[in-house]
Amino acid sequence: MLKIYNSLTRKIEELIPQNAGEIKMYTCGPTVYYYPHIGNMRAYIFMDSLRRILKYNGYKVTGVMNITDVGHLISDSDEGDDKMELAAKKENKHPLEIAKFYTGIFLNDLKMLNIDIPEHITKATEYIPQMIDFIKILEQKGYTYRLDDGIYFDIKKFKSYGQLSHKDLDKTGVARVEENENKRHAFDFALWKFVPKEHIMKWESPWGIGCPGWHIECSAMSKDCLGSSFDIHTGGIDHLPIHHENEIAQNDAAAGKQVVKYWMHNEFVQVDGGKMSKSLNNIYTVSQLKEKGFDPIDFKYFCLNTNYSKTINFTFEALKAAQSARKSLKQLLFEHKSGNNATSQSEIQKNKEDFVNALNDNLNTPLALGIIWTIVKNRPKSRDIYNLIIDFDKSLGLRLDEEEAEQLTEIPKNIQELAELRLKARQNKNWAESDRLRGELNKMGWAVKDNKDGYELTKV
Repeated sequence: MLKIYNSLTRKIEELIPQNAGEIKMYTCGPTVYYYPHIGNMRAYIFMDSLRRILKYNGYKVTGVMNITDVGHLISDSDEGDDKMELAAKKENKHPLEIAKFYTGIFLNDLKMLNIDIPEHITKATEYIPQMIDFIKILEQKGYTYRLDDGIYFDIKKFKSYGQLSHKDLDKTGVARVEENENKRHAFDFALWKFVPKEHIMKWESPWGIGCPGWHIECSAMSKDCLGSSFDIHTGGIDHLPIHHENEIAQNDAAAGKQVVKYWMHNEFVQVDGGKMSKSLNNIYTVSQLKEKGFDPIDFKYFCLNTNYSKTINFTFEALKAAQSARKSLKQLLFEHKSGNNATSQSEIQKNKEDFVNALNDNLNTPLALGIIWTIVKNRPKSRDIYNLIIDFDKSLGLRLDEEEAEQLTEIPKNIQELAELRLKARQNKNWAESDRLRGELNKMGWAVKDNKDGYELTKV
């Protein structure tokens, strides 16, 4: 039984799909105007974990992730400049050139992180007609009104507005200078924005030349690809108070029913205990981590050691520890591959039950990793254990089989056997034999370094 935290109800709930055996889910993708950083990528590692765990439970998953290549504005609200327009002016390129370049960067980052890609990758510029049709439905149902700068959604017409964020509609705060002061309510949001003639990205519509508001994009795409209702919507916690609140209003107002049952959000990544910021020069990309000598999967391992729903603090010391731990795990797993001991089916089944129960407890990947460590450490070397962990890795995507294969070509079997004999000598406190075997390994060109998980072999 898979249980997840539903941000809408603020409760852990059993996942009950609308169609038995199938999960339909939507994930908010990037606005492709600049390089994605590791804080952004946590949302897709979370998406990956959820998709893999759903599949590991036997569900068929149909997923959608959008690519925002039409803007949106500087914040989740309706003020500021268009991100795509700003990037185009800065780099002296057309917005679609900017979008194509950074979309390629983003998709390559997903590949390096071994992310399970959704079945549908949708670009905003390819869904303008669907967005216009969606706004027409809202207009026909009386949820819209027109101002001098665009078509707006009237939140007071939607009685359930605020159900996700629980914000007080009577305490709107101070409106920003850029906002239209003629809005009926400060939380009303743009569905369609009118733009000046010099604006690069613009389209014809029944209301005039302009471009879609950001929030309408996801509603139109999810409806087109997933139908009138679907199971799960995911995204970063920063989307919850405005973007996702507005999506719910649009979706449910247009459909006349609850469209999304479960809303799931991942928390932020901090750097050295503080916020990521360009001004602090502490924003890192996946490629930059690779340049510093880390495999991108090391960062994925680092993320999976904290539940998606908790803030995680990134430091290079912590990433180095994750790199070392993953390397040790691969080493221990490799030792099991050539093991001759049999593991009973009852033990295999118990291990699998413990592992699945951890995953199904709101994606408890830290506990799941702990179970893997318990299984591979201090056990008789068994190919059954190796096969079990490789099966577990389908739900984690840590590429344990591929990494292990690289080790197989690097460390000869006779060296592995000597290292194992030395480990047994150490465990029996036969220090003289341990030293003798260390000497033998050194003569054969291998250094052995002892650690808490056993040992590490390196070529000298």
